[in-house]
Amino acid sequence: MGDGRADPRRRVPRTDALLAEPRLATAAVSLGRDRVKAAVRQAQDRARRGEIDPEQVRDAALAALPAATPRAVLNATGVLLHTNLGRAALSDAAVTAMVAAAGHTDVELDLHTGRRARRGRDALDALAAAVPSAGAVHVVNNGAAALVLAATALAADAEIVVSRGELVEIGDGFRLPDLLTSTGARLREVGTTNRSTLADYAAAVGPRTGFVLKVHPSNFRITGFTSAVPVRRLADLGVPVVVDIGSGLLAPDPLLPDEPDAASTLRAGAALVTASGDKLLGGPQAGLLLGRAELVERLRRHPLARALRVDKLTLAALAATLGDPVTPTRSALHADPAALRDRTERLRDAVAADGHKIEVVPSVAVVGGGGAPGVELESWALSLPERYAAALRTGEPPVLGRVAHGRLLLDLRCVPPHADAAVRAAVLAVPGDD
Repeated sequence: MGDGRADPRRRVPRTDALLAEPRLATAAVSLGRDRVKAAVRQAQDRARRGEIDPEQVRDAALAALPAATPRAVLNATGVLLHTNLGRAALSDAAVTAMVAAAGHTDVELDLHTGRRARRGRDALDALAAAVPSAGAVHVVNNGAAALVLAATALAADAEIVVSRGELVEIGDGFRLPDLLTSTGARLREVGTTNRSTLADYAAAVGPRTGFVLKVHPSNFRITGFTSAVPVRRLADLGVPVVVDIGSGLLAPDPLLPDEPDAASTLRAGAALVTASGDKLLGGPQAGLLLGRAELVERLRRHPLARALRVDKLTLAALAATLGDPVTPTRSALHADPAALRDRTERLRDAVAADGHKIEVVPSVAVVGGGGAPGVELESWALSLPERYAAALRTGEPPVLGRVAHGRLLLDLRCVPPHADAAVRAAVLAVPGDD
């Protein structure tokens, strides 16, 4: 008789041991224990049939499972608001608030009276307090929705006067003219691509004007022979001025002198300001509407507002973000370059001794997400061979950098300091250079 101990089937890991493996245990949380257990048993059967080695059972089970979506990644691209990575990372306070709001909440209930209350009042009160120059505020589900609601409520069957130089494409093929005309409004274009004057606007304003629209072209710049009309001068035309500032900056920031903010725009005479919540504000995806009380109320009561309503999780995260403005986005924006260099050098020293050809190089970070085009933030990065890019991107956790001139650059500006150890482990997991 042969030695049974040589039978590879005896080396197939037990089900309970596999389910306790960290990656399978994590998958069980998001996908359900029964689903993961079924994948484990299928992989065990494959090993017993000799299709795979017993040591490959865990990886085979993982490969059979759908990828958990979304997966948390470490953003080492140097792009603060990377659209492909979900733009703003939420603060700990916002995450805690969303978890608390996942169950039953008082989102539309006054616990003191037991009666129905204004939906999302905490978030709306916090937004109003953050921008005192706004007569009233409202929140919808994204920035484009805010503009669509304004166009529908204020300019259906009327004209929107807008500069040709501000009819932008906002991403993924969506163009502002198409967005606006889908509401039934008609566009009255003025000026040229590079120059618009107050006289251009004045000649276009008339009885059919719903409002004048000013759009901050936040993902590009036109330089040279240009002119544009400031909000304070447009406000004298006798019709409402709606300004899409885009990036969600509520107050001026010295690092972003050319980025419009809601408070200053309203003080300049705008009747209504629209912005995104998941950009420089550092909050969840949301469309912010701030302005004259009668206009905001008109928008709030429009039937379309119901279709654009935000859920309780967004409201909770937005309120927490406004209550604790030291968000990951703000921390990354104002990170000290010297401190970033120290972190990067420490990380280099931690991995260089393990055979990895790595160096610290100057880096340029950007805001991204359609905000502050042309603004360059001094930063530092680990420079690795380009082959590391795919290995780190598909690792656990995924680490995303940027490839430039045949090198992979890992910029730590958007990586929280506590995650440096995870970046180190990810780099060390890639076979070093000979």
